[in-house]
Amino acid sequence: MNISFVRTADLTQAAGITFDNMRVYYQQFAPEWDVLKVFEATLELENYDIIFQQQVVGVMRLQFDDDCCVLRDLQIIDSAKNKGIGRASLNEASRRALHANLSTLTLKVFKSSPAVAFYERNGFVIQSEDARFFNMIAEIS
Repeated sequence: MNISFVRTADLTQAAGITFDNMRVYYQQFAPEWDVLKVFEATLELENYDIIFQQQVVGVMRLQFDDDCCVLRDLQIIDSAKNKGIGRASLNEASRRALHANLSTLTLKVFKSSPAVAFYERNGFVIQSEDARFFNMIAEIS
């Protein structure tokens, strides 16, 4: 499988992928959010286009803190799901974290998201929670 990760060239397109995937959550929890707000919220992150079969099929966003790498976003378009791209993206995030001498990958996910099960299958455990989110963590090596 040929999957690559390249710095996002079109942040507006990346914001659109995120907004489309997260629309149901934005409608429920943050109705004031639109593509522009997503764009603005992701400007300072490391944004990577996920390329599969020579097409952008998603976006991965990372933030590096002093003690961990935060997977701020992992969005894959519907037609590219269930092809191993999510797992490859987690491997890439882990590789980048290790390259930065970090051994922990963290993320925040809506409790109602089917992604919770995906993250648990891939080594993440719930570290804490609030009314809407699980904060998850994985040790990497």
